[in-house]
Amino acid sequence: MFDTTEKFCKDRAVHNAVLDGIKILDGKDKQKTPEAIPSILAEALAVSFDNHVGHDYIEDADARFEYYHRKEKRFKFDLNYFNRITKGGVPSKTLNIALAGTGVGKSLFMCHCASSFLTQGKNVLYITLEMAEERIAERIDANLMDVTIDDLHTMPKDLYDNKMKKLNSKTSGHLIIKEYPTASAHSGHFRALLNELSLKKTFKPDIVFVDYLNICASSRFKGGNISSYFYIKAIAEELRGLAVEFDLPIFSATQTTRSGFVSTDIGLEDTSESFGLPATADFMFALMSNEELEALGQMKVKQLKNRYNDPSMNRAFIIGVDRAKMRLYDVENNAQNIVESNQTEETEDYVTPEQAYDKFSDFKL
Repeated sequence: MFDTTEKFCKDRAVHNAVLDGIKILDGKDKQKTPEAIPSILAEALAVSFDNHVGHDYIEDADARFEYYHRKEKRFKFDLNYFNRITKGGVPSKTLNIALAGTGVGKSLFMCHCASSFLTQGKNVLYITLEMAEERIAERIDANLMDVTIDDLHTMPKDLYDNKMKKLNSKTSGHLIIKEYPTASAHSGHFRALLNELSLKKTFKPDIVFVDYLNICASSRFKGGNISSYFYIKAIAEELRGLAVEFDLPIFSATQTTRSGFVSTDIGLEDTSESFGLPATADFMFALMSNEELEALGQMKVKQLKNRYNDPSMNRAFIIGVDRAKMRLYDVENNAQNIVESNQTEETEDYVTPEQAYDKFSDFKL
Protein backbone atom coordinates (compact mmCIF):
# COMPACT_ATOMS: atom_id res chain seq x y z
CA MET A 1 0.00 0.00 0.00
CA PHE A 2 2.84 2.36 0.82
CA ASP A 3 4.55 1.85 -2.57
CA THR A 4 1.25 2.05 -4.48
CA THR A 5 0.24 5.28 -2.71
CA GLU A 6 3.63 6.84 -3.36
CA LYS A 7 3.45 5.95 -7.06
CA PHE A 8 -0.05 7.42 -7.30
CA CYS A 9 1.09 10.70 -5.72
CA LYS A 10 4.08 10.90 -8.06
CA ASP A 11 1.90 10.27 -11.12
CA ARG A 12 -0.64 12.91 -10.05
CA ALA A 13 2.09 15.45 -9.29
CA VAL A 14 3.59 15.02 -12.77
CA HIS A 15 0.11 15.15 -14.36
CA ASN A 16 -0.72 18.38 -12.54
CA ALA A 17 2.67 19.87 -13.42
CA VAL A 18 2.08 19.17 -17.12
CA LEU A 19 -1.37 20.80 -16.93
CA ASP A 20 0.16 23.84 -15.21
CA GLY A 21 2.77 24.04 -17.98
CA ILE A 22 0.05 23.97 -20.64
CA LYS A 23 -1.77 26.82 -18.86
CA ILE A 24 1.44 28.86 -18.84
CA LEU A 25 2.03 28.25 -22.57
CA ASP A 26 -1.59 29.13 -23.39
CA GLY A 27 -1.28 32.39 -21.45
CA LYS A 28 -3.92 31.47 -18.88
CA ASP A 29 -1.47 31.82 -15.99
CA LYS A 30 -0.44 35.49 -15.93
CA GLN A 31 1.89 35.18 -12.94
CA LYS A 32 4.36 32.63 -14.40
CA THR A 33 6.47 32.61 -17.54
CA PRO A 34 7.57 29.56 -19.64
CA GLU A 35 10.93 29.72 -17.82
CA ALA A 36 9.16 28.38 -14.72
CA ILE A 37 8.10 25.14 -16.42
CA PRO A 38 11.39 23.19 -15.80
CA SER A 39 11.30 23.97 -12.07
CA ILE A 40 7.61 22.96 -11.86
CA LEU A 41 8.39 19.60 -13.50
CA ALA A 42 11.51 19.09 -11.36
CA GLU A 43 9.49 19.71 -8.19
CA ALA A 44 6.84 17.21 -9.34
CA LEU A 45 9.43 14.54 -10.15
CA ALA A 46 10.98 14.99 -6.69
CA VAL A 47 7.79 13.91 -4.89
CA SER A 48 8.71 11.05 -2.55
CA PHE A 49 7.69 9.60 0.80
CA ASP A 50 11.32 8.79 1.60
CA ASN A 51 12.80 11.46 3.90
CA HIS A 52 16.11 9.64 4.37
CA VAL A 53 18.95 11.89 3.23
CA GLY A 54 21.91 9.98 4.66
CA HIS A 55 23.30 8.19 7.70
CA ASP A 56 23.90 10.46 10.69
CA TYR A 57 26.90 8.88 12.41
CA ILE A 58 25.97 10.07 15.93
CA GLU A 59 22.17 10.09 15.89
CA ASP A 60 21.87 6.80 13.99
CA ALA A 61 24.27 4.92 16.29
CA ASP A 62 21.50 2.71 17.71
CA ALA A 63 20.34 1.72 14.25
CA ARG A 64 23.92 0.96 13.28
CA PHE A 65 24.39 -1.24 16.35
CA GLU A 66 21.22 -3.17 15.49
CA TYR A 67 22.57 -3.65 11.96
CA TYR A 68 25.81 -5.13 13.34
CA HIS A 69 23.88 -7.69 15.37
CA ARG A 70 21.13 -8.45 12.90
CA LYS A 71 21.27 -11.98 11.57
CA GLU A 72 21.35 -11.74 7.79
CA LYS A 73 19.19 -14.10 5.79
CA ARG A 74 21.42 -16.56 3.97
CA PHE A 75 20.84 -19.46 1.62
CA LYS A 76 22.76 -22.42 2.95
CA PHE A 77 24.54 -24.99 0.80
CA ASP A 78 24.55 -28.71 1.54
CA LEU A 79 28.34 -28.66 1.07
CA ASN A 80 30.38 -27.98 4.21
CA TYR A 81 33.25 -25.97 2.72
CA PHE A 82 30.96 -23.74 0.67
CA ASN A 83 29.17 -22.80 3.89
CA ARG A 84 32.51 -22.13 5.59
CA ILE A 85 33.75 -19.74 2.92
CA THR A 86 30.42 -17.88 2.69
CA LYS A 87 29.82 -17.69 6.47
CA GLY A 88 26.75 -19.92 6.29
CA GLY A 89 25.50 -19.39 2.75
CA VAL A 90 24.97 -16.65 0.17
CA PRO A 91 22.88 -13.56 1.03
CA SER A 92 20.25 -11.91 -1.16
CA LYS A 93 20.99 -9.17 -3.72
CA THR A 94 24.16 -10.89 -4.91
CA LEU A 95 25.65 -12.34 -8.10
CA ASN A 96 27.57 -15.61 -7.66
CA ILE A 97 29.65 -17.05 -10.49
CA ALA A 98 31.17 -20.48 -11.13
CA LEU A 99 34.17 -20.47 -13.47
CA ALA A 100 35.01 -23.73 -15.25
CA GLY A 101 36.11 -25.18 -18.55
CA THR A 102 33.84 -26.97 -21.00
CA GLY A 103 32.48 -30.20 -19.56
CA VAL A 104 33.96 -29.73 -16.08
CA GLY A 105 30.64 -29.24 -14.31
CA LYS A 106 29.12 -25.74 -14.42
CA SER A 107 25.60 -27.00 -15.12
CA LEU A 108 26.15 -29.96 -12.78
CA PHE A 109 26.99 -27.57 -9.94
CA MET A 110 23.95 -25.38 -10.57
CA CYS A 111 21.59 -28.36 -10.95
CA HIS A 112 22.89 -29.81 -7.68
CA CYS A 113 22.43 -26.50 -5.85
CA ALA A 114 18.94 -26.07 -7.33
CA SER A 115 18.05 -29.56 -6.05
CA SER A 116 19.50 -28.77 -2.62
CA PHE A 117 17.60 -25.49 -2.23
CA LEU A 118 14.39 -27.16 -3.40
CA THR A 119 14.68 -29.82 -0.68
CA GLN A 120 15.16 -26.99 1.85
CA GLY A 121 11.71 -25.71 0.93
CA LYS A 122 12.92 -22.82 -1.23
CA ASN A 123 11.28 -21.67 -4.46
CA VAL A 124 13.82 -22.01 -7.27
CA LEU A 125 13.78 -20.54 -10.79
CA TYR A 126 16.22 -22.16 -13.24
CA ILE A 127 16.71 -20.24 -16.50
CA THR A 128 18.55 -22.18 -19.19
CA LEU A 129 19.93 -20.80 -22.44
CA GLU A 130 22.14 -23.81 -23.16
CA MET A 131 20.13 -27.01 -22.68
CA ALA A 132 16.47 -27.89 -23.08
CA GLU A 133 14.14 -27.68 -20.08
CA GLU A 134 13.75 -31.47 -20.11
CA ARG A 135 17.54 -31.98 -19.91
CA ILE A 136 17.79 -29.79 -16.83
CA ALA A 137 14.80 -31.55 -15.23
CA GLU A 138 16.43 -34.90 -16.06
CA ARG A 139 19.57 -33.94 -14.13
CA ILE A 140 17.57 -32.72 -11.16
CA ASP A 141 15.50 -35.94 -11.22
CA ALA A 142 18.67 -38.02 -11.08
CA ASN A 143 19.97 -35.95 -8.17
CA LEU A 144 16.80 -35.98 -6.07
CA MET A 145 15.73 -39.56 -6.82
CA ASP A 146 19.23 -40.93 -6.20
CA VAL A 147 19.32 -42.83 -9.49
CA THR A 148 21.54 -42.60 -12.54
CA ILE A 149 20.37 -40.81 -15.65
CA ASP A 150 20.42 -44.14 -17.52
CA ASP A 151 18.11 -45.68 -14.90
CA LEU A 152 15.65 -42.82 -15.34
CA HIS A 153 14.92 -43.95 -18.90
CA THR A 154 14.16 -47.51 -17.83
CA MET A 155 12.26 -46.70 -14.64
CA PRO A 156 8.61 -47.93 -14.50
CA LYS A 157 5.93 -45.24 -14.33
CA ASP A 158 4.56 -46.35 -10.95
CA LEU A 159 8.03 -46.23 -9.36
CA TYR A 160 8.63 -42.78 -10.83
CA ASP A 161 5.27 -41.56 -9.49
CA ASN A 162 6.06 -42.94 -6.02
CA LYS A 163 9.39 -41.13 -5.93
CA MET A 164 7.78 -37.87 -7.03
CA LYS A 165 5.07 -38.27 -4.37
CA LYS A 166 7.72 -38.76 -1.66
CA LEU A 167 9.63 -35.73 -2.89
CA ASN A 168 6.47 -33.62 -2.91
CA SER A 169 5.74 -34.61 0.69
CA LYS A 170 9.26 -33.66 1.84
CA THR A 171 9.42 -30.10 0.48
CA SER A 172 7.17 -27.08 0.35
CA GLY A 173 9.27 -25.46 -2.36
CA HIS A 174 8.67 -25.33 -6.10
CA LEU A 175 11.06 -25.43 -9.05
CA ILE A 176 10.32 -23.71 -12.36
CA ILE A 177 12.62 -24.34 -15.35
CA LYS A 178 12.39 -21.88 -18.24
CA GLU A 179 14.26 -22.23 -21.53
CA TYR A 180 15.26 -19.36 -23.81
CA PRO A 181 17.05 -19.55 -27.16
CA THR A 182 20.78 -19.02 -26.89
CA ALA A 183 21.91 -15.35 -26.88
CA SER A 184 18.34 -14.06 -27.29
CA ALA A 185 17.23 -13.32 -23.71
CA HIS A 186 18.41 -10.59 -21.36
CA SER A 187 17.55 -9.20 -17.93
CA GLY A 188 14.44 -7.54 -19.36
CA HIS A 189 13.05 -10.95 -20.38
CA PHE A 190 13.95 -12.37 -16.97
CA ARG A 191 12.21 -9.45 -15.22
CA ALA A 192 9.09 -10.01 -17.31
CA LEU A 193 9.22 -13.73 -16.48
CA LEU A 194 9.46 -13.03 -12.74
CA ASN A 195 6.48 -10.67 -12.92
CA GLU A 196 4.49 -13.14 -15.03
CA LEU A 197 5.19 -16.02 -12.63
CA SER A 198 4.07 -13.84 -9.73
CA LEU A 199 0.87 -12.88 -11.54
CA LYS A 200 -0.14 -16.20 -13.11
CA LYS A 201 1.26 -18.78 -10.67
CA THR A 202 1.72 -16.69 -7.50
CA PHE A 203 5.29 -18.00 -7.65
CA LYS A 204 8.02 -15.82 -6.16
CA PRO A 205 11.47 -17.42 -6.37
CA ASP A 206 13.85 -17.31 -3.44
CA ILE A 207 16.85 -17.99 -5.67
CA VAL A 208 17.54 -17.85 -9.43
CA PHE A 209 19.98 -19.82 -11.59
CA VAL A 210 20.98 -18.56 -15.05
CA ASP A 211 22.74 -21.17 -17.20
CA TYR A 212 24.85 -19.38 -18.22
CA LEU A 213 25.90 -15.70 -18.28
CA ASN A 214 28.06 -15.57 -21.42
CA ILE A 215 25.23 -16.72 -23.70
CA CYS A 216 22.76 -14.15 -22.36
CA ALA A 217 22.07 -10.94 -24.25
CA SER A 218 22.42 -7.42 -22.89
CA SER A 219 19.37 -5.19 -22.49
CA ARG A 220 21.51 -2.05 -22.95
CA PHE A 221 23.83 -2.98 -25.81
CA LYS A 222 23.37 -4.80 -29.09
CA GLY A 223 26.07 -7.17 -30.23
CA GLY A 224 28.24 -5.81 -33.01
CA ASN A 225 30.89 -3.14 -32.69
CA ILE A 226 31.02 -3.23 -28.88
CA SER A 227 33.90 -5.20 -27.35
CA SER A 228 33.30 -8.40 -25.39
CA TYR A 229 34.70 -6.71 -22.25
CA PHE A 230 31.91 -4.12 -22.12
CA TYR A 231 29.25 -6.53 -23.38
CA ILE A 232 29.82 -9.28 -20.79
CA LYS A 233 30.33 -6.69 -18.05
CA ALA A 234 26.99 -5.14 -18.99
CA ILE A 235 25.25 -8.53 -18.74
CA ALA A 236 26.79 -9.12 -15.30
CA GLU A 237 25.73 -5.65 -14.09
CA GLU A 238 22.18 -6.18 -15.37
CA LEU A 239 21.88 -9.57 -13.65
CA ARG A 240 23.20 -8.14 -10.40
CA GLY A 241 20.75 -5.25 -10.71
CA LEU A 242 17.97 -7.81 -11.15
CA ALA A 243 19.11 -9.59 -7.97
CA VAL A 244 18.94 -6.31 -6.05
CA GLU A 245 15.56 -5.38 -7.53
CA PHE A 246 13.90 -8.67 -6.58
CA ASP A 247 15.89 -9.18 -3.35
CA LEU A 248 17.32 -12.61 -4.18
CA PRO A 249 20.66 -14.25 -5.00
CA ILE A 250 21.47 -15.16 -8.60
CA PHE A 251 23.85 -17.97 -9.57
CA SER A 252 25.42 -18.21 -12.98
CA ALA A 253 28.59 -19.49 -14.66
CA THR A 254 31.24 -18.54 -17.17
CA GLN A 255 33.87 -20.27 -19.27
CA THR A 256 37.63 -20.28 -18.82
CA THR A 257 40.07 -19.16 -21.49
CA ARG A 258 41.90 -21.71 -23.64
CA SER A 259 44.93 -21.64 -21.30
CA GLY A 260 42.67 -21.95 -18.26
CA PHE A 261 41.03 -25.05 -19.68
CA VAL A 262 44.24 -27.06 -19.33
CA SER A 263 45.40 -25.32 -16.15
CA THR A 264 45.28 -27.05 -12.75
CA ASP A 265 45.38 -23.71 -10.91
CA ILE A 266 42.83 -21.33 -12.43
CA GLY A 267 42.92 -17.63 -11.50
CA LEU A 268 40.76 -14.59 -12.20
CA GLU A 269 42.92 -13.89 -15.25
CA ASP A 270 41.55 -17.09 -16.81
CA THR A 271 38.03 -15.64 -17.09
CA SER A 272 37.04 -15.71 -20.76
CA GLU A 273 35.89 -12.69 -22.79
CA SER A 274 35.70 -10.06 -20.05
CA PHE A 275 37.56 -9.22 -16.87
CA GLY A 276 34.61 -6.97 -16.06
CA LEU A 277 32.67 -10.03 -14.91
CA PRO A 278 34.81 -10.80 -11.83
CA ALA A 279 34.83 -7.06 -11.09
CA THR A 280 31.02 -7.14 -10.83
CA ALA A 281 30.44 -10.51 -9.13
CA ASP A 282 30.12 -10.78 -5.35
CA PHE A 283 31.37 -14.36 -5.14
CA MET A 284 33.39 -16.19 -7.77
CA PHE A 285 35.01 -19.60 -7.61
CA ALA A 286 36.68 -22.00 -10.03
CA LEU A 287 35.77 -25.64 -10.60
CA MET A 288 38.73 -27.73 -11.75
CA SER A 289 39.16 -31.32 -12.80
CA ASN A 290 41.85 -33.56 -14.29
CA GLU A 291 42.31 -37.25 -14.98
CA GLU A 292 43.51 -37.98 -11.44
CA LEU A 293 40.57 -36.20 -9.81
CA GLU A 294 38.10 -37.80 -12.22
CA ALA A 295 39.42 -41.25 -11.35
CA LEU A 296 38.79 -40.48 -7.66
CA GLY A 297 35.35 -39.01 -8.35
CA GLN A 298 36.44 -35.59 -7.09
CA MET A 299 36.59 -31.95 -8.14
CA LYS A 300 38.78 -29.10 -6.93
CA VAL A 301 37.21 -25.77 -5.94
CA LYS A 302 39.23 -22.57 -5.62
CA GLN A 303 38.04 -19.21 -4.32
CA LEU A 304 38.72 -16.36 -6.74
CA LYS A 305 36.68 -13.50 -5.24
CA ASN A 306 34.66 -13.41 -2.04
CA ARG A 307 32.80 -10.45 -0.54
CA TYR A 308 31.34 -12.60 2.25
CA ASN A 309 34.54 -13.79 3.90
CA ASP A 310 38.33 -13.71 3.74
CA PRO A 311 39.22 -15.48 0.45
CA SER A 312 42.67 -16.39 1.75
CA MET A 313 41.06 -18.80 4.25
CA ASN A 314 40.09 -22.19 2.80
CA ARG A 315 41.46 -20.93 -0.49
CA ALA A 316 40.99 -24.32 -2.17
CA PHE A 317 39.27 -27.56 -1.24
CA ILE A 318 38.02 -30.85 -2.66
CA ILE A 319 34.42 -31.96 -3.14
CA GLY A 320 33.13 -35.31 -4.35
CA VAL A 321 31.20 -35.65 -7.60
CA ASP A 322 28.91 -38.41 -8.83
CA ARG A 323 28.35 -37.53 -12.48
CA ALA A 324 25.98 -40.44 -13.11
CA LYS A 325 23.57 -39.04 -10.49
CA MET A 326 24.49 -35.38 -11.06
CA ARG A 327 25.36 -34.96 -7.41
CA LEU A 328 28.07 -33.30 -5.33
CA TYR A 329 29.02 -34.29 -1.79
CA ASP A 330 31.53 -33.65 0.99
CA VAL A 331 34.63 -35.83 1.07
CA GLU A 332 36.60 -37.07 4.07
CA ASN A 333 39.07 -34.70 5.71
CA ASN A 334 42.01 -36.85 4.62
CA ALA A 335 41.12 -36.05 0.99
CA GLN A 336 41.74 -32.34 1.63
CA ASN A 337 45.45 -32.59 0.88
CA ILE A 338 45.92 -29.41 -1.13
CA VAL A 339 49.20 -27.56 -0.69
CA GLU A 340 48.92 -23.89 0.44
CA SER A 341 45.12 -24.07 0.64
CA ASN A 342 45.13 -22.47 4.14
CA GLN A 343 42.30 -24.68 5.30
CA THR A 344 40.82 -24.15 8.75
CA GLU A 345 39.20 -26.44 11.24
CA GLU A 346 35.45 -26.12 11.63
CA THR A 347 34.74 -23.99 14.70
CA GLU A 348 31.72 -22.50 16.40
CA ASP A 349 31.28 -18.75 15.73
CA TYR A 350 29.28 -18.10 18.92
CA VAL A 351 30.92 -15.86 21.52
CA THR A 352 29.52 -15.42 25.03
CA PRO A 353 28.70 -11.88 26.29
CA GLU A 354 31.50 -12.18 28.88
CA GLN A 355 34.01 -13.09 26.19
CA ALA A 356 32.84 -10.21 24.01
CA TYR A 357 33.17 -7.74 26.92
CA ASP A 358 36.67 -8.95 27.76
CA LYS A 359 37.65 -8.69 24.12
CA PHE A 360 36.54 -5.06 23.76
CA SER A 361 37.12 -3.72 27.31
CA ASP A 362 40.43 -2.14 26.34
CA PHE A 363 39.03 -0.50 23.22
CA LYS A 364 40.38 3.06 22.95
CA LEU A 365 36.97 4.76 23.11
